[in-house]
Amino acid sequence: MRRRFLSLLLGLPAATVAAAAARVQSAPKMRLLIKSAWGSGDPTQASFPFHHANAMADAGHDVRIFLLGEAVTLMRTVVGNAVVPVGWPPLSEALAKVVARKIPIHV
Repeated sequence: MRRRFLSLLLGLPAATVAAAAARVQSAPKMRLLIKSAWGSGDPTQASFPFHHANAMADAGHDVRIFLLGEAVTLMRTVVGNAVVPVGWPPLSEALAKVVARKIPIHV
């Protein structure tokens, strides 16, 4: 029904719309390296690499995290447990998911 609506809306044959949808769904698996230098001084920015890595791994991509500078301190249990970003789950939850998915973390 959506394809028919889109074909009418765009003036394209339904087969063209279906082919475009198939290309999007069969997108190739990407290899991603997520880099961060944000430490506990900015908890929201510091947690992004872990939340984004989880989302990309959920989508089926190969993900790695690379931490440098202040971000290295996030690997200490005491620091990681204390980081609570604004509007996101705590870093400890995201980090537990990263570990469960066996996403490599390079420091």
